[in-house]
Amino acid sequence: MFRPWMPYLCLFVTALLVALVATPLAGRIAWKVGAVDYPNKRRINRRPIPRMGGIAVFLGIIAAFVIQYLGTTRLDWPVVLTPAPHFASMSYQMLVVGFCVIFLTGVLDDIFQLKPLQKLLGQVIAAAVAVAGGLVIGTIVNPLTGDALELSWLAYPITVIYLVSYVNIFNLIDGLDGLASGIACIAGVTMFTLSVMAGRMDAASLAIALAGSTLGFLRYNFNPASIFLGDSGSLLLGYALGAVSLLSVTRVAGLTTIIVPLVIAGIPIIDTFSAIVRRRRAHVSIGSADRGHIHHRLIDEGFDQLQAVLLMYAWTAALCLGTFVMTQVGVIPRIAIFCLLLALSGGLAARLHLFRPVLLHHRNPQTGDDELVCPQDAAFDQEERKFERTHHPNG
Repeated sequence: MFRPWMPYLCLFVTALLVALVATPLAGRIAWKVGAVDYPNKRRINRRPIPRMGGIAVFLGIIAAFVIQYLGTTRLDWPVVLTPAPHFASMSYQMLVVGFCVIFLTGVLDDIFQLKPLQKLLGQVIAAAVAVAGGLVIGTIVNPLTGDALELSWLAYPITVIYLVSYVNIFNLIDGLDGLASGIACIAGVTMFTLSVMAGRMDAASLAIALAGSTLGFLRYNFNPASIFLGDSGSLLLGYALGAVSLLSVTRVAGLTTIIVPLVIAGIPIIDTFSAIVRRRRAHVSIGSADRGHIHHRLIDEGFDQLQAVLLMYAWTAALCLGTFVMTQVGVIPRIAIFCLLLALSGGLAARLHLFRPVLLHHRNPQTGDDELVCPQDAAFDQEERKFERTHHPNG
């Protein structure tokens, strides 16, 4: 007797097992091509660790795609690759091509350390391919009045920006053993459940495959990690979750519906936003790497790696629970819950001093050069006092 949940279980188990088997292989490939993270001031790891775990996650997802195809064509599984009514022109083949482009971009970055603009170009191409295939939010509905805002041609650049942003927030959060992969797994399970509830079977299939693949990889990535995601993995996770969120809300979306996937990715979004604010306040490039991310702050507060990761898992789970409640209530309570979650997360961000700069300009008196200093440098305290006097003269 056919069970409706059986295809999803098969996708989950397939992705999990393939990722589990492929992760050691990915590690060996990383060592061979020199894609290895060596310890430095900014990194947490204290020994060299390979960073191409994205290979295993990618293979797990692709294996699930194959099983989905075989199940649909040979085993009479329900056809899940059916676009929503307003996604009639959706091309899943183009979405797969987009996955391949973002994965290839990450692999090249892991091996050759691409320049930021080169990496951004790959992300934009991957997003544009999916959008060209029909993955577009064309209309946004005001939940209070019911009025629809037609985005027209703006729908295409807006959706590209949305996807690229989702890619980058997961890229930035990948800083502790099991952090990005664990958060992606929790987000994947949440999006799977919400997609099933919304009747979006295509989004549900991708979400459960992603959850299985990240869980299989987590066996080797959890503290103490023997392999990292690398950009091949973190870019892929962000792209996959961004695609799931777009598939699940359909082409015509209520404003509060769009908020749900943003709440699920709350921690990466907060981390990215605070990093931008922090770096702009200090007048340094927003692309400058620093030790001011959430996981760095938790370590500075006295948590070890495992405790910091588990705390961020719990934070993510709480946000995901909030999204379940949001989908079950009316518009006004939904907005109220969102504001509550935003206030609580904002309070935690302030408590961790996420907006406080950790990179400051310093003019070297010996060379006259303008340098960037961090808390580990002798000149940082002096520059921090100057910064505080400038920005808080009455403090």
